[in-house]
Amino acid sequence: MNTQQTLPPLLVANPRLDQWVGFPSSGRVAVSTGRVEIGQGVLTAMLQIAAEELEVAPERILLQTGDTDLTPNEGYTAGSQSIQFGGVALRMACAEVRALFLDQAAASFGYTRADLAVRDGAITQNGEPTGQDYWSLAAAVDLRRDATGRSPTKSVSDYSIVGRNAPRVDLAAKVFGGPAFIHDMVLDGMAHARVVRQPRRGATIAKIDEAALRRAAKGPIEIVRHGNFLAILGADETVVEAVAAVAPDHVAWDGLDPINPYQEEARWLLQQPSIDRTIGPPPPAEPTPATTRHEATYTRMHIAHASVAPSCGLAQYRDGRLTVWTHSQGVYPLRDALARTLKLDPAAISVKHAQGPGCYGHNGADDAATDAAVIAFHRPGQPVRVRWRREEEFAFEPVSPAMVVTTQTVLDGSGHPADWTTEIWSGRHSSRPGGGGGNLLAAEALPDPPPPPPAVESGYPPGAGTRNGEPLYDFPTKRIVHHLIADTPVRTSSLRGLGATLNVFAIESSMDELAERARQDPVAYRLSVLADTRARAVVEHVARISGWQAGLPVGTGRGRGVAFARYKNMAAYAAVVAEVEVDESVRLVRVWCAADAGLVINPDGAINQLEGGIIHGASWALKEGVRLDTYGISSRDWESYPVLRFSEVPEVTVELVDAAMDRPCLGVGEASGGPTVAAIGNAVAHALGARLRDLPLTRERVMAALLRT
Repeated sequence: MNTQQTLPPLLVANPRLDQWVGFPSSGRVAVSTGRVEIGQGVLTAMLQIAAEELEVAPERILLQTGDTDLTPNEGYTAGSQSIQFGGVALRMACAEVRALFLDQAAASFGYTRADLAVRDGAITQNGEPTGQDYWSLAAAVDLRRDATGRSPTKSVSDYSIVGRNAPRVDLAAKVFGGPAFIHDMVLDGMAHARVVRQPRRGATIAKIDEAALRRAAKGPIEIVRHGNFLAILGADETVVEAVAAVAPDHVAWDGLDPINPYQEEARWLLQQPSIDRTIGPPPPAEPTPATTRHEATYTRMHIAHASVAPSCGLAQYRDGRLTVWTHSQGVYPLRDALARTLKLDPAAISVKHAQGPGCYGHNGADDAATDAAVIAFHRPGQPVRVRWRREEEFAFEPVSPAMVVTTQTVLDGSGHPADWTTEIWSGRHSSRPGGGGGNLLAAEALPDPPPPPPAVESGYPPGAGTRNGEPLYDFPTKRIVHHLIADTPVRTSSLRGLGATLNVFAIESSMDELAERARQDPVAYRLSVLADTRARAVVEHVARISGWQAGLPVGTGRGRGVAFARYKNMAAYAAVVAEVEVDESVRLVRVWCAADAGLVINPDGAINQLEGGIIHGASWALKEGVRLDTYGISSRDWESYPVLRFSEVPEVTVELVDAAMDRPCLGVGEASGGPTVAAIGNAVAHALGARLRDLPLTRERVMAALLRT
């Protein structure tokens, strides 16, 4: 068994054991987690952790998740932190609850404490039943006490639930068409609403052609307006949707200065005012000869979340209390933001998570919930449901910012970096509504809107725009120069990986270029400057399972590329090999991935996450980029914003390295995206004999590269 004296931060912040575990009825265990299910399978893993430490069958557990009335405040389900941090807190809480019940059994019935154990909730003495269990002792064990961290957790060698594949607890309803999503929720007397979006922050309504809106309705509607917040409300969703589709043509706005559509490409960032900082030692004062220097610049367009379904939110304000249902990643931060927006006491607001379309970041979920809350607040007693339209989702959700990254390297006599600089230009990657940051469309449209979110970004590590900007390789001197661009043409915020995606693409592309310059194999070159044994293990493992061969000819139209990163330099390690065929466009043939995520709770779930990250990364690499016109985002459907199709998904092989070892769990959800993008970029360069440094790697960019060769 493992004894842990120091409480993890989430248990310090939520110390009461009854926040985590309860025994509501005979044979049932209530387990609470502040983490939420957004398609990553985290609830299944949390259930396994709790069942293991409490020594009960998973089927006994009632899992409560993401509810400000019921669950601990764990902030956001983001950053691949659920198991790495939330799981650790839950594990320790459950271990302490188990120990308290064993202490109570020993004290009440004279048993020797060392002889007692738990088997599926029953107390045993030397393996034999005592007739006592959690439920018979529940009245005598007061869990309204703080965790101490002194109760031992189980040893990995004793695990029977953790470390084994378990079926996802959330899939059955989704597969068989049950009411699995927030979109399926129906409240008695519910009205449907659509918001006529303020085209841009600060725009004001000049004129509403209300008669035209009512003519389009073909049924009864109510027009709700507060300042520049305008919504259509009605009992029939079809009627409301019909009005919403034409409403932008019948509402005129002032304050719409055109934007520059050329800002859809990232290099415009280089000419913008920026907030600058250097992380690491200052750059060399003296210039270095070109023969010992390498420099390359890489770019990425804005990226959308492109969730399969548009965002949705429900709310009801009754008897001075607001209840909101949302697929937000952070129910507590959203509660705080709603309290500021509506000038309510946070204690008068309940925010409850309901599953929605996967997002892996800050998409329109918080905004849709706020839309519903604002309308419901002004219509007491009326349940309100707001579902965004597809065009609205693409046009108004926060997107991941465009980026430019330049790597600057001074080489030693052997062709290895002696000094490395990653220079980053990027908008804000983290503008979530919690913590006073604002960034809610409805709040900005109401009278007396809050000020814009502050032009700041989280520090390093793990950083946001700077995330994974420091290579894990053993270079003598490394630094990051960060240029934060405060003003961007469109709203930006968090998307899976944040700045890590382009930073890894830039670093790993440069590593291939340096290997070529040194006339070394890319795998061997990486291993020559990589001391971390776990990092070396995943690189060697992926080379082995992919059948990596050094010295394959370049420019044949078929290529392979390798890339590696440790997400945030503190979560899971992942190495990826991609194989492509390139003619006029890129066809991704196969991808291999080796990952070290420490102790893995549910191997099938972890592999699912890595596979999903690979497919997501492939879509970023080959397809995705937000398009702009003078009015804002113009890519508002699946044709103008293409994503990887099912027919384009390659064969994917993922293997976990040392998944059963007694090591801390490492976050895996965002580990494979950056290495996948970089491996594809390196494979394309190998196939073409020419390097593309701008994402996505579209047909037009491939053709341009071919014409240059």
